[in-house]
Amino acid sequence: MSTPVVLVAGLHATARTATVERLLAAHPGSLAVHHDLSEVSRGRVRRTVRDATRVLDTADVQLAHGCVTCTVREDLLPRLVLLAPGAALLIADLWDSVEPRSVAEAIDHDDVRDSLRLSAVLTALDAEAMPDDLTRGDRLTEAGRPASDGDPRYLAEVLARQIEYPTGLVLHGGDQDDRHLSGAILTHLAPLTPAHALDSLPDVTGPGLCTAELAERVDPATAQLPCDARTDEIVTTVWRSRRPLHPARLFEAVDELVTESVRSRGRFWLATRPDRLLAWDAVAGVISVEDAGPWLAALPEAAWDLVSPARRMAAALDWEAGHGDRVQHLVFTGPDLDPARFHALLDSCLLTEAEEHAGPDAWTGYDDPFAPILGIKENA
Repeated sequence: MSTPVVLVAGLHATARTATVERLLAAHPGSLAVHHDLSEVSRGRVRRTVRDATRVLDTADVQLAHGCVTCTVREDLLPRLVLLAPGAALLIADLWDSVEPRSVAEAIDHDDVRDSLRLSAVLTALDAEAMPDDLTRGDRLTEAGRPASDGDPRYLAEVLARQIEYPTGLVLHGGDQDDRHLSGAILTHLAPLTPAHALDSLPDVTGPGLCTAELAERVDPATAQLPCDARTDEIVTTVWRSRRPLHPARLFEAVDELVTESVRSRGRFWLATRPDRLLAWDAVAGVISVEDAGPWLAALPEAAWDLVSPARRMAAALDWEAGHGDRVQHLVFTGPDLDPARFHALLDSCLLTEAEEHAGPDAWTGYDDPFAPILGIKENA
C-alpha cells in the first residue's frame, strides 16, 4: 500500500515549519524531509529527516548540478521511497523558494506510485509578511533565497505561484488585522482554494491527487481565473473581449496596467498572431508574456482529440462563431483599483471596427513590439 505524501511549500520558513510540526504532531508515525538549499549554488544540499520529537538523520548531499530538479530526482524521491514502508505519513518540507508544482509532478509518477501517494499540497504563509512580499519586485538572489545558482525568478512571482497552485493554504502569525488582510487577499488570488488556520489543518491522508488536474487549474488555456470581486480596499476586475488587440497599443499600455495592479493573469490574442494563445502573467510590476500554443480554432478538428478534456471544455465555454475560442480574458487585482479606467484603457488597445474589418492580411503589417519576446518563447 502506498504511503501518503503531503508537500508543504512557502517562502515564509517560520509559517512552513509551524505547519510541518503541527502535521507531525497530528499524525503519529509521520516523518518530515527537508532540503536546505542555501548552498545549492556550490552543489551542496543539507538534508534533514525528523519526526515529531527529534531529528533522526542529517546528511550533506552532493549534486552533479545545483538545482531543485536534481535535488528532487537524485535525493528527495529516493529518500521518500526508502522511508515509506515505516511511515504513516511523509511530509516534504520544501525550501523557501521551491514551487510545489515540479515536486508534485515528480511524486505523481508511475515509477514511484506503488510506494508514494501524493495526497495534499499546502502552502504556508506568514500573515504579517505575505501582503508586503506580494508587492516586492526584487529577485530571489537579491532577497537571499535562490533555489539555484543565478536563480532569475522574482520573489513575488514565486509567492504568487505558491498561492495559486496548492490544494490548501495555511495562514500563520501576525495579529488579527494581518490575518484579516491576508485572508482577503487570498479570496482574490485563489478564491477556490480553502485557507486554514494552524489549528484546523485539512486531512492530508486521503486518496492520491491527479497533478494533471492541478496543472489545469493554473495553465493559461484552462486556468480557473478569479471573478470580479471587491473586499474592503482590494478590487479584482475581469476584462473580456472578442476583438483582437493591436500589439503596439497594448505594448504602450503594459506599464500602466502592471504597475497599478499587484497581480494580473489570463489569456489573450494579438491581431498579428491570430492563431496563438498568449499567456499574461504579472505580479509586483514584473510581467511575463509567453506563447502558450495554438487556439483550438486554429487546429484541424482531428487534432482536438489530442488535447485534454479540460482544454476542450474551456474552448467550448469560450466558443463564438467567427472567433472560435479566441478571447481576451485578463484579470487584475490591486488596492483601490478602478475597474472602469482599466477597462477603458484595455478597450482602447483593441482594433477599431475599421481595423477589424480590414482583416488578417492588413493586420500582419502592424508593428509588433511583442515579436522579439514571443519569437524566443514560442511553443509548438
